[in-house]
Amino acid sequence: MRTVVCVKEVLDPDAVGAYAVSGHLEIGDDAKTLTQTTIPRLMNAYDEQAIEAALRLRDGGADTTVCAVSVGADTTATLRHAFSLGVDEVVAISPPAGVEVDCHVVAALLAAFVRDRGADLVLTGRQASDDDQGVVPALVGEALAMPVVTIARAVDVDGTKVTVTRVTPDGDEVAETELPAVVTVSSELGEPRYPNVKMKMAARKVTPEVVAPSDLSVPDGGLQPLLRLERQWVPAVAGECEILEADSAAALADLLIDRLVDDKTLQAGGGRP
Repeated sequence: MRTVVCVKEVLDPDAVGAYAVSGHLEIGDDAKTLTQTTIPRLMNAYDEQAIEAALRLRDGGADTTVCAVSVGADTTATLRHAFSLGVDEVVAISPPAGVEVDCHVVAALLAAFVRDRGADLVLTGRQASDDDQGVVPALVGEALAMPVVTIARAVDVDGTKVTVTRVTPDGDEVAETELPAVVTVSSELGEPRYPNVKMKMAARKVTPEVVAPSDLSVPDGGLQPLLRLERQWVPAVAGECEILEADSAAALADLLIDRLVDDKTLQAGGGRP
């Protein structure tokens, strides 16, 4: 059995959030890219949990080879981290030159890689922290004519079938389908493992296999983006917090209730409007 895990390198969302809260997150003159060059890049957290799902299958006795693949200009650090976690193979797909890569191009490259190299199970994170779209797995599944099962918190393989416990607003849902299949993994899977020192040292010596788009059987027109980023901006954050003060807790509670009634959040005499 062969498991392919698709991983994406993203800007550290905590660092981006810190810049945004402090008012120092800036978009460049092209209206598309951030000016900050000190924000670290790391593996998308959901994709790290997808790797964890693949490793748990192997730990549970599944005879599977785990391959991590990423599309990007330089994803060596992210793929070395994947290797330190325990994957068997790491592959970097170079983006096509002169093309503004969108989700369709990424999906076409990943699908071509899976088609050419083979995979019984394709795992991805449920979405990426930079754009939060979560459409690439569905596009990969469509291109490969594979069933797609989303937001998994548990993945089990038995022979030619995969059973997925899905997270839904109404509780868990169990889905089963034949392999090959695409499964997206959510944070409810649980904390991913940490690499040990030995694996970290070994990963430093690993050079990911680099695959060019010309090496893959991408269908004609597959490398033409269908979406174009026009601009992005940082919304203004205005603080409108009002501090209420009173001589006692009881007086403060009365003051708060009066204010909520004035704002029509509560009705006079109790209850909501």
